[in-house]
Amino acid sequence: MRALLSGNEAVARGAWEAGCRVATAYPGTPSTEILENIIKYPEISCEWSVNEKVAMEVAAGACFAGARVLVAMKHVGLNVAADPFFTMGYSGVTGGMIVVSADDPGMWSSQNEQDNRHYGRHAKVPVLEPADSSETKLFAKLAFAISEKFDTPVLLRLTTRVCHSSSPVDLGKRKEVAVKGYARDVRKRLVLPAHARVLHAAVEERLRKLAAYGEVFPHNRIEWGKKSLGIITSGVAYQYAKEVFPDASFLKLALTYPLPAKLIKKFARQVKRLIVVEEGDSILETEIKAMGVRVTGKDRIPRCGELTPDVLRNSFATKRKRTKAAPDVPARSPVLCPGCPHRGVFYIVNKLKLVSTGDIGCYTLGALPPLNAMDTCVCMGASVTNAQGLEKALGKEFSKKVVAVLGDSTFFHSGITGLVNAVYNRANLTLLILDNFTTAMTGHQPHPGTGRLAKGEPGKRVPPEEVAKGCGAGLVEVVNPNDLRATEEAMKEGLAFDGVAVLIFRRPCALLVKPRPALRIDAELCNGCRLCLRIGCPAMSLVFPEARDKALAAVDASLCVGCGLCAQLCMRAAIKMAGETGAQS
Repeated sequence: MRALLSGNEAVARGAWEAGCRVATAYPGTPSTEILENIIKYPEISCEWSVNEKVAMEVAAGACFAGARVLVAMKHVGLNVAADPFFTMGYSGVTGGMIVVSADDPGMWSSQNEQDNRHYGRHAKVPVLEPADSSETKLFAKLAFAISEKFDTPVLLRLTTRVCHSSSPVDLGKRKEVAVKGYARDVRKRLVLPAHARVLHAAVEERLRKLAAYGEVFPHNRIEWGKKSLGIITSGVAYQYAKEVFPDASFLKLALTYPLPAKLIKKFARQVKRLIVVEEGDSILETEIKAMGVRVTGKDRIPRCGELTPDVLRNSFATKRKRTKAAPDVPARSPVLCPGCPHRGVFYIVNKLKLVSTGDIGCYTLGALPPLNAMDTCVCMGASVTNAQGLEKALGKEFSKKVVAVLGDSTFFHSGITGLVNAVYNRANLTLLILDNFTTAMTGHQPHPGTGRLAKGEPGKRVPPEEVAKGCGAGLVEVVNPNDLRATEEAMKEGLAFDGVAVLIFRRPCALLVKPRPALRIDAELCNGCRLCLRIGCPAMSLVFPEARDKALAAVDASLCVGCGLCAQLCMRAAIKMAGETGAQS
């Protein structure tokens, strides 16, 4: 049977068919749908872990017990999980272990476009790169076999287009693989220096065997065409190269670390001109040049941005095509959703002219006009520690103008350690936790503050306010962010507090609650002052009635969810809640 699957769906299917028993992840585009699809298979125990490091360590424990395991994350998530990942490269596996890294060339939803093939080389772990959904499913199954054959985790490196593009996949049955059980082996798993020195030697021997395996690995294959041009490529770049250079000869690499040197040199000897086409850094090109093989690649192909057929075609065109001027279309910046509970907090941050150290989440959109309420965004959890660093550099007085802002899921991910650090080091810090009861940015996955587990079953809820109190915060309050007056008063109280204050602005994500009736504008009272536009709600706009000489506010009833923030700003009571009297515009 065949099905049309995305790359992420194909990873899930391949893991299930291969007898995977445990899967862990932290949500992050473009990897989120991997675990969301694994959840559908009852044979696999799943969890959304609080962060990627925890996910890696839970998977490692299950691996030590002899179960086949998969851990998935986006590329920057592997930065968080690097510590256990590197150690697993030394300790090896008992059950097969796949580490899925979903890279994001072009930074469609990320703060960088790092190439995680580097991680395979750095951790001395084999790297597999599929080019479409069919290969993704197949390579997920092969990765388990390679993992167990060579006693190593396997890095399955995907990119955005592989993750989110769909292609036909042949579906197979599940192969049940028994859990081997736990057997104590301290020389393998207790990675002390004395043991690690021995393990390092074993790792180097393993790489030698993997390199030999790569020479005969059937998915490292030569596709002969015209020998005037040879192309070495991998992953989705293979698809683009085939489209742009259909008559060329190809060496398609699937196991891209360690590289098959003999196969590469054999191919190079038989073609007149050799090009390396890869998305991201010049990893293949650099290693192939180190073999003494003359190639070209990144001297023509851009290092920055996502590779596409047009980018590749223009890179090797003898005459560059002139691009048509873009039509004069007004810019439309991304905005927080109508009724988003974060909007009121950012409005007050802007009103009070505070410095706001920000974090990773949908609330990062608070940085954009007209809210303009975020100054920094470095990585998960850095809002708390950045704020502490500002105080260290500029003093206590400056800290009374600074708030750290992060979401509830991010707080559990990596905000707690920063909070503990601030309390321990006697910082003056005001932390704003935007608690909307979900991991909203990636599609409403649960976290410890929701009390729900990955498959929807009830878990043990961990209230952020209790965590904050347990960490030693001196002031902890829960506030309704849709009450602008209460939000402003709480923020002023937190900033005036001598020590660490934690303000939890709690209201469910607007996409998780039933909207209330839309508000409306009383045209007789509205004077077009535009105060209501300062909250940046996409449901609010201006209209120009024929009988008036000035613009008036307008509410798009198809977008408005009735949160009432705009009504709180109106000085003339021109914005009416459902049921209020007054002439309707």
